[in-house]
Amino acid sequence: MFITGYAVMAGAAERLVLGYDSFGNICGRKNTPVKGAPLSGQDMSNKKYVFFLNSCSLELQSLKISSVSLCVSSCPQEQLNSLEDLQSFARNNGSCLCIYNLNISSYTLNPKAAELCPTLPVPPSKPFPLFNRCVPQNPECYSKYASVLISMVNEMDVFHRILSGILAGRDTVIGLSVLALAFSFILVLAFRFIRTLLVHTLIALVVFGLLLVSGVLWWLYYDYRNDPSTELETQKENVKFLLGYAIFSTMVTVVLLSLMLVLRKRLQFTVQLFRIVGKIIGRIPFLLFQPLWTFLILIAFWVFWVAVLLSLGTAGTAQATSGGQVEYRALSGICYMAWYHFVGLIWTSEFILACQQMTIAGAVVTCYFNRNKNSPPPHPVLSSISVLFCYHLGTAVKGSFLITILRIPRIVLLYLYNILKQKESACAKCLFKCCFCWFWCQESCLRYFNQHAYTTTAINGTNFCTSAKDAVFILAKNSAKLASISCFGDFILFLGKVFVVCFTVFGGLMAFNYHRELQAWVVPLLLVGFFAYLMSHSFLSVFEVTADAIFLCFAIDMETNDGSAEKPYFVDQELLTFVSQSNKLTEGQKHRSARPFQDNEDGTELQPMV
Repeated sequence: MFITGYAVMAGAAERLVLGYDSFGNICGRKNTPVKGAPLSGQDMSNKKYVFFLNSCSLELQSLKISSVSLCVSSCPQEQLNSLEDLQSFARNNGSCLCIYNLNISSYTLNPKAAELCPTLPVPPSKPFPLFNRCVPQNPECYSKYASVLISMVNEMDVFHRILSGILAGRDTVIGLSVLALAFSFILVLAFRFIRTLLVHTLIALVVFGLLLVSGVLWWLYYDYRNDPSTELETQKENVKFLLGYAIFSTMVTVVLLSLMLVLRKRLQFTVQLFRIVGKIIGRIPFLLFQPLWTFLILIAFWVFWVAVLLSLGTAGTAQATSGGQVEYRALSGICYMAWYHFVGLIWTSEFILACQQMTIAGAVVTCYFNRNKNSPPPHPVLSSISVLFCYHLGTAVKGSFLITILRIPRIVLLYLYNILKQKESACAKCLFKCCFCWFWCQESCLRYFNQHAYTTTAINGTNFCTSAKDAVFILAKNSAKLASISCFGDFILFLGKVFVVCFTVFGGLMAFNYHRELQAWVVPLLLVGFFAYLMSHSFLSVFEVTADAIFLCFAIDMETNDGSAEKPYFVDQELLTFVSQSNKLTEGQKHRSARPFQDNEDGTELQPMV
């Protein structure tokens, strides 16, 4: 809907990055005509650079440079002193530096050539690395040109600076997303055949990655803060964001290292857990390919989302002036639509991930409640997908919507915190930090209960609210035992996600640090980190959802069956032994009941299915 409404409009952020001339043509692409502008609508595919006719005397008026600008195929590398030099340069390089309707042969013959061509002498210039402008190399002209360009970028609103940064670094963002995909896929294969040595290696890599990223962030912050050339508003924002990133990364490093130290004794227990999960996945091998389809769907949605974002950010109307030139007037209220669009990003991404969780949970439930363990049901994944689309899409929508509802206040609080940070209100900042942490904890708990609600839906076929109530009842009754089983396994999987994010962000820091000029690269870096986490979560959630679904099925199995010949248990011996050992380790008991989750008084012994 947004693309249909805005795609026909010329783009402010795209014009900023690609460059545009004074006649409504965006450089580097084919253009459509603008009514009342005879020189508009030209094919500029081979003309990528913006050249100002009066580059040594630029002035900025209402975010518009006063000089006439043209799209050219190359910038003059040497000084041009006469019209003959302009004519020779156009013939030799195919780059016309005069107004488009002036023929090359008329440069020296037309009496108005001095008005239609650049001011002489034309200083030597080179294309600017990111914004495709011909920047004069003469010291005096360069100083004037740079001051005008700095003023133009600093007066832009934050929304358009972010869009220009994303556009300028789009190739790097795509490359880093592919890198995150590769890391995630390698981890999935590694966890499928996990061993004790692999867990030690993963923990060592995560520790190294956390220390490396934190150290690089602090080094970059120090480097940027002491750089005397930091003049642009985007560069100042980079310094602020780098400080925030460095503090956050350091805190995460300290917390995770402390948790690793506390939970180090349960390492062998985690290996046994993943062996059981790997056994279930071995019965349903197509579960390993489920994240791939989810990833492709997420990529398609993100591409669509970015396209709509660019359409929103570049919405504006082209209007011809009396002299045949074109001015772009931005539409009001577009920034507010961007917030609505951002909510759509969170909700839809969470919905896609929820569909994956329900698909995996449905397949695991089908396999667990199969009496013949040696003959798994045919096509459990396809069966789970069909049930999801036919009956349970509303459950996925409701669960993802609740997570979105809790995440929105976090974003608002973060925005208000940034405002208060400038006013130095210590009490208010502390209050907002506490509220932010509270909402984060609530979101994490809701995500955990949602996942179990999806599994309960797959078991009972009930709606979201009923399934959530049943899941809360089961978890409340067996919370200590279930938590002890899956806690450290989830922690190891979380470390896997941290591994992917750390090394992807490190690659982003190295890549973006080479392109500092006029680029708000900290926001694209944050976007890369977000995408990397979603990718790793999408892939590693196969093990997470499978483990949680297995143990929830185990708890429900204990609640609904009594181990008798009429109502035998579905659990197999290996899982039963594992649960018994884990509960002994957690509770510190020498002996425990043969029925760990049964509170009935009939004393029926647990009889696993063989």
